Amino acid sequence: MRNPLIDLLQAVSSQGSISAGARALGLSYRHVWGELKRWENELGHELVLWEKGQSARLSDFGNKLMWAERQAQARLAPQIEALRAELERSYALAFDDRVQVVTLYASHDAALSNLREFALQAGGQTQSISIATHAGSTRAAALKGSKTVDKTSQPTQRLHLDIRFTGSVDAIRALNEGRCVMAGFHTLAGTGKKSLTARTYKPLLQPGQHKIIGFAQRTQGLLVARGNPLGLHSLQDLVTRAAHFANRSLGSGTRVVLDELLAQCGVAGADIQGYQRTEPSHAAVAQAVAAGQCDAGLGIAAAAQHAGLDFVPLAEERYHLVCLKSALGQPGIEGLLQLLQTPAWQGAITQIPGYSAAQSGEVLSMRQVLPWWDFAR
Repeated sequence: MRNPLIDLLQAVSSQGSISAGARALGLSYRHVWGELKRWENELGHELVLWEKGQSARLSDFGNKLMWAERQAQARLAPQIEALRAELERSYALAFDDRVQVVTLYASHDAALSNLREFALQAGGQTQSISIATHAGSTRAAALKGSKTVDKTSQPTQRLHLDIRFTGSVDAIRALNEGRCVMAGFHTLAGTGKKSLTARTYKPLLQPGQHKIIGFAQRTQGLLVARGNPLGLHSLQDLVTRAAHFANRSLGSGTRVVLDELLAQCGVAGADIQGYQRTEPSHAAVAQAVAAGQCDAGLGIAAAAQHAGLDFVPLAEERYHLVCLKSALGQPGIEGLLQLLQTPAWQGAITQIPGYSAAQSGEVLSMRQVLPWWDFAR
């Protein structure tokens, strides 16, 4: 999915010379120089500028080409992830009859991407979690994170997470429509019964039917250029300093968070330049800021770090998993709950910028986790 030219441009741009860029890529100077010249002839534009006594730098065309490709990759990431998940699911089912597949629709999240890889690695280790292979296992054992021993010597099964990234609202709808067995969504902490968060998610969740599972706590904030040149420290600053903003699409959990925060501080979306401009993921927002197409966007710290941006924390939120009550006894779900409660996973999630484990793998009271949920009619 990547053109080798872009890697050459990124190496020259970051290293400041063709020779240093070639060393960083493990290639010869002659090869890199020849490829750059070939592409300049092919495209009819200079890509790299040389001035006597100065470091090599990308031309305006070279810079635009590099940033356009980065933006395209970020925007295509959810589709690429979906294709990858579909292929991995097919291979898992075809080549390993021990595998338990858990299909999960979820709001885009760095920790979930890591969890998928973590589950695959854990499945290949002899001391990994064991997933019960018969109906005699108890849900209590799964919730305690203990290993369930199968007295009939059934083989240990592996867990494959088939994750499809979509908006939080669409993820819960997919669960309710039977397109997945679990959904991932996130909510701002401290919202009330009449909040936008309550109005958005309450119609989609039913006590007695759905079960909330703890996953993580994470920080949302402004993604801004290195050094925060406009001095943006709040959503009000977006208006007072006429900053250009990149938003998330309707139906995404981050769009709900943004609108909730705007309501709390009395700022109208219409007053923010770029409020109508949307990007499909945290990574796409980060690349838009890094490319200079906008001044800020709302997202997670991990996306800012990956794109070389600064991060201004604004709010804490909980990332939840939800499944139907009837699915809690499924071997795949039991295995996932056990995995989420392992010290290895809870240690891994704290390595992601802005993340911490929050009752990870525990089945929680909907009223406790979502305080705006009032069961009274």
